[in-house]
Amino acid sequence: MQCSSYGCSISICVPHRFTQSPLSFHAFQIRISFLANRFKSAPKNQRMMILCGVEDPSSNLRSERKRKVVEHVCLLKAKQDLSEEEENDMLDYLYTTQYQMGGIVAISLGRVSAPNPEYYTHALFMRFQKKENLEKFYGNPFYLKVLKDHIMTYCHGLINVDYESEVEDEMLSIFRKGEEFNHGVEFVLLISFNEDALGNLSEHALASLTSVMLESPSLIVQFTQGLNFSPSSKAYTHGVVIRFRSVEAFEIFINSKEYKDVWLSKFQPIVHKSLSLHFSVDPVGTEIM
Repeated sequence: MQCSSYGCSISICVPHRFTQSPLSFHAFQIRISFLANRFKSAPKNQRMMILCGVEDPSSNLRSERKRKVVEHVCLLKAKQDLSEEEENDMLDYLYTTQYQMGGIVAISLGRVSAPNPEYYTHALFMRFQKKENLEKFYGNPFYLKVLKDHIMTYCHGLINVDYESEVEDEMLSIFRKGEEFNHGVEFVLLISFNEDALGNLSEHALASLTSVMLESPSLIVQFTQGLNFSPSSKAYTHGVVIRFRSVEAFEIFINSKEYKDVWLSKFQPIVHKSLSLHFSVDPVGTEIM
C-alpha cells in the first residue's frame, strides 16, 4: 500500500545544481528526468538558462527569505491482525484532519516500508504554521475523537516528535505543493543525542548532515530538522524529515559513502539512540488505498 500526500533548526529546499562529485548512472537518470520536467514547466525566457545550467538570477534572492514552520511527526504501532478495511479507516481519518481544523499546511502519511527495531508500522507527517496551531491540534475535539475511535482502536502505541524549522518563503515550499512534492519517499530520522553532546557537538553533526544533503539536489526535494519540544514524547531530542524524489533517489543517498561517513564520524560517537524509517508517497489526486 502506498499513500497520498497533499500537501537552532534548519530546513532547505535543495537548490537545483549539479553535485561536485560524479553522479552514478541511476542518479544521472534521475537528474536528467528532473531537468526535463523543469524545462517543460519553465517560462520560455528561462528555458535557455536551464539548458545552459544557469539559475534564474532572482532565485538566490528567493532562497534567502525564510519562513518558520512547525513540523509534527507521529509514529504508530498497529496491531498485527489489522485488516485492510481497518487500515483504510485509520489513514483516511488521519488524512482528513487537515480539513477539519486550521493551521495544517501540509500532510503525508503511509505504511512504513521496511521493518524497524521499534516495530512502528505507520507514519504521519504534518506541517503547521505556528506552535499555537499545533497546540490547538492536540486539544481539538475532532482530533481527540479520531485518536480514540480510529487510531488507538487499531494501534497499541504511538510517539510524537515536534520541532520548529524553516523553509523557503514561497508557496510551493511552504505548502509542499507542485510536481516535485507529488510523489517520492518520506524519510524520518529521530535522534537522541547524549546529554553532554547537546549544543555544539550535536549542532556540528547536524550541520555536517546538512552539507551532505545540499550536495544531493538531484535526489532530495526538501529537508527539515530541529529540536524536539513535544511535551508527550522525550525519547528523542531531534527530528529530521527528508523528502526524496523517488525510491531510487532514497536508496542512492542512504547507501552513499558521504552519508555513511557523516553518520559514523559525526553522529555515532554522540548519539544515544536513533530510529529511521520511510514510506512511499503517491501522486496527488490518487486515493489513499
